Amino acid sequence: MNTADLFLWILDNLSYWVVALFMAIESSFIPFPSEVVVPPAAWKAMDPNSGMSFLLVIVFATVGADLGALINYCLAKWVGRPIIYRFADSRLGHMCLIDRKKVEVAEEYFRKHGAASTIFGRLVPAVRQLISIPAGLAGMHVGKFLLYTTIGAGVWNTVLATIGWGIYKYTDYKTTQDVYQQALKYSHELGYIILGLAVIVVAFLVYKGMKKK
Repeated sequence: MNTADLFLWILDNLSYWVVALFMAIESSFIPFPSEVVVPPAAWKAMDPNSGMSFLLVIVFATVGADLGALINYCLAKWVGRPIIYRFADSRLGHMCLIDRKKVEVAEEYFRKHGAASTIFGRLVPAVRQLISIPAGLAGMHVGKFLLYTTIGAGVWNTVLATIGWGIYKYTDYKTTQDVYQQALKYSHELGYIILGLAVIVVAFLVYKGMKKK
């Protein structure tokens, strides 16, 4: 089965478990676009006869993202930096669309933003799938890691689901394939807008805290 056939199978067989499974894959080191899963599932859930709930699509997508992120976290924590970079330099790593530069970018993002990067990093396309690796390498507390990952993944999945809702509400697209194409077109732009707003809010809170001191 090639990639196109896999995407078609997913779009034709959307369910909560399919959403959770492929979001876990998307959140691990295996490359997979979340736009294939969440917006079409949310679009489908808007149909009263679909048997699916818009809210549960977000919940299952976030649970799946947590599982995939936990895989990366545990692997990084257990095998250590040398083996992670060896994998990034390998042919298998390149097949997974991972290379040394991407891991270095994720590590630098984590060093710059600290534990909060596991929230904000989930909104950055180039960092989202790999931000769990530096968290594991740094030995971040697993409870805090899962909490922050859940928040970040929940925000991102809500963005994707809202795209599906908007397509159902304001367009005449009739198939999940059409929804996927439109979601792919707009999701990155919306992700950067949400990230920008989050940075502004955090900066404001930090400023208010420093002013009180």
